[in-house]
Amino acid sequence: MAAKVFESIRKFGLALAVVGGVVNSALYNVDAGHRAVIFDRFRGVQHFVVGEGTHFLIPWVQKPIIFDCRSQPRNIPVITGSKDLQNVNITLRILFRPVASQLPRIYTSIGEDYDERVLPSITTEILKSVVARFDAGELITYLPSGNSVLLQLPQ
Repeated sequence: MAAKVFESIRKFGLALAVVGGVVNSALYNVDAGHRAVIFDRFRGVQHFVVGEGTHFLIPWVQKPIIFDCRSQPRNIPVITGSKDLQNVNITLRILFRPVASQLPRIYTSIGEDYDERVLPSITTEILKSVVARFDAGELITYLPSGNSVLLQLPQ
């Protein structure tokens, strides 16, 4: 009698563990300030963005790719030339964040490390074009250490 009870408990426990594992693999969380893009093995990257919260997906078929959509700082050092051909060593600190509605396009065209690929080249070119407008004396006068300058990147 006791053996039958333990056998039924073992079967129930095993079934519960399997069901729990499947349910656990079908859930994912998107934290506050983050967004997710769903990659489907059959259909590719889905064209919608998933917001914050707990969501369902098809286990082993779909995979969430989670992006941080909060403003993040980044320092980019650049050595460039001024208008009078003096070398200028300047560091630009920028705050950036992706546009949440464009995350599927960002993921398919650039990848998850979009900030490592895009920001250094864009900010370096813009900073070089801005610094080249001034000579070294004007840069020292107008940009003392510790002050910040707002540059609007083109869309």
